Amino acid sequence: MIQAIGLTSTPRKELPPAVDDVSFEAHSGRVTALLGTSGAGRTTVLRLMLELQKGRGITYFRGRPLHRVAHPNREVGVLLGEVPGHPARTIRSHLRMLCAAAGLPVRRADEVLEVVGLVSLREARLSTLSRGMDRRLGLACALLSDPHALVLDEPAHGLSAREGRWLHGIMRAHAAQGGTVLFTTGDPKEAARIADRVLTLEQGRLVADQDVADFSRTRLRPRVAVRTPHAARLGALLTKEARTARRSVEIVREGGNRLSVYGSTCAEVGEAAFRHGILVHQLADEMGDMGPTAAVAATVRETAAATPTPSRPGEGEPGEAESGGSVEESQGVGDDSDAATNARRLSHADSSPPSTPPVSHRSPASHANLAGSADPADLIDRSSPTNHADHINTADVSQHLDPQSPHMARLPRSVETGTLPPLPPPITVRPASNPLRPVLYELRRATGVATGYVTAVVVIVVSAVMAGVLARMGHTPQPRLLAAWPREFPLPPAAVGAGLLGAISFGDEFRYPALAVDRGPVPRRLGLLAAKLLVSAATGLLLALITVGCDLEVLYLLHGPELTSVPGDWLPLGASWLGLVVGCAWAGVLAAGVFRSTSAGLAAVVAVPLLVVPLVQKVLEGPAVRHAIGFPMRLRELVLTQWPFGGERYVEAAAQVIVQPEGGALLLSLTALLGAYLLTTVRSRAR
Repeated sequence: MIQAIGLTSTPRKELPPAVDDVSFEAHSGRVTALLGTSGAGRTTVLRLMLELQKGRGITYFRGRPLHRVAHPNREVGVLLGEVPGHPARTIRSHLRMLCAAAGLPVRRADEVLEVVGLVSLREARLSTLSRGMDRRLGLACALLSDPHALVLDEPAHGLSAREGRWLHGIMRAHAAQGGTVLFTTGDPKEAARIADRVLTLEQGRLVADQDVADFSRTRLRPRVAVRTPHAARLGALLTKEARTARRSVEIVREGGNRLSVYGSTCAEVGEAAFRHGILVHQLADEMGDMGPTAAVAATVRETAAATPTPSRPGEGEPGEAESGGSVEESQGVGDDSDAATNARRLSHADSSPPSTPPVSHRSPASHANLAGSADPADLIDRSSPTNHADHINTADVSQHLDPQSPHMARLPRSVETGTLPPLPPPITVRPASNPLRPVLYELRRATGVATGYVTAVVVIVVSAVMAGVLARMGHTPQPRLLAAWPREFPLPPAAVGAGLLGAISFGDEFRYPALAVDRGPVPRRLGLLAAKLLVSAATGLLLALITVGCDLEVLYLLHGPELTSVPGDWLPLGASWLGLVVGCAWAGVLAAGVFRSTSAGLAAVVAVPLLVVPLVQKVLEGPAVRHAIGFPMRLRELVLTQWPFGGERYVEAAAQVIVQPEGGALLLSLTALLGAYLLTTVRSRAR
């Protein structure tokens, strides 16, 4: 159950809030629709509920606000807009990354891909997906952790009629097994067809909270859809007869050969056409537009009819596009099925939603019964006391071709058979919390795209070329030669590359917020920070060692062994080199986490040698390295202990690294960035 209390968005300047004091309940076992026109505040309501936007009010998910839930992804599955994933990531890689973040086995990704019908496209990149494929992937992400509630923002927007029916079947199946479903829509006919309860928003306020039967009677306008080549003549005749009989009949010309007749019936319109010998191609009862928006919708329809646009492959057939998304299918005049069809739909509209929701959500027994039943009628009867059999078309479903991908994807078989689509198997046993879970997520995030590999290759090539050029020019000390670090450059290529990879690791969390629902708009979990620091440090060390090794090979090939000898003070030099690269990687991670930008993270890395080092040099005033000489001996005399295994060498190397201007400046920057990160974390949690 979802309880929203007093949701109010923060107003901007002198403008009124987009959402003002919205309160409602969405019960378990029911599908609840949040209906409103564009700009009514539907998406803002969902973002306030999920704590993704600042504002007042609170939302309880089964009695607890989302920030009090230990594992939010197990409580609510969310679909807001397009899937927030890196465009170069594959579908399977994206789902496996989310599995690592949620502590789920990787086979869970394949299970949800099977349910949403994306198995054939599992290696397709997110940038190549059509609207329908993106919606399916978003639903797969929402169902991944087997949540109790589904919160979906216009899930069927842009889908073909077949894909929309399948998506609505998924929502109905989830509610049938005890889950809570809340979705937004701007189509009142969709709300009446799918939902058990309809919440109506107008200008940021909740104006109606009704059962679907009451909504259908009070908020929708029944109409007769007529298609005839003599639309103008028939409209004039109907208007004349209505005036003669003193009846209130409204006739809307929707362009071309279509009419919408409000205040009449199929029988009356058909008899009038028969008496005057007018040929009629279609005559059907439909649920029209909602209240005061009818005139606006009619104008939009006339404009769309005057300027037709070609449909994309796989997004509906021409017949579906011409029908304007109507609820009913075309019916012939005098067809005996009219009465039965209308009676079935009226019984659906008048039926009341269940008063008592199912006891448990997604029990294994109920899932087995739903997936394994051979009787479609039994499936539909168990899914809801309201008959939703007419929502799923039993027509043959052809293969859906993604226009931007050579692969083929097929809608699940349930759309063809007329049954409710099966859900992924319930997760009955969840693994215990593992401190390495964020590390596994970070590894899959970093290795799922080619950015890290390309950056590493570029750094190695640039470093090797620069080392060769410096060796040919001469007058470069060997330590700088091995690091490919000219005196004119603030940082060597390896340090810049490590800083860039570190900045990307946190910058991607804000550019592609795949974890936004689980960790809020700003991922401030300290476990995630520790994982990023650990992975970036390992990446930096590996990059530093490979860079030096490649530079040695290039120098040996070009100039022989005279430039590849090991320096005598290799220990402090190696420690300084590794510390510099790792420190730059950490600076990129922390700066990107504080300023929420990859560019800011890289700028903080470059600012250390350009701005902080001169300040540190002025403070130290002289060669600071000599102060570290003899430091271990003085420390040993102070504590009166003997260093085991020659430990004074390592302590002296660490002291020399710290007292160098670059080392001291980098340490100072890391301390400041870490303090800023912790401060912003505490402030966000306090809010």
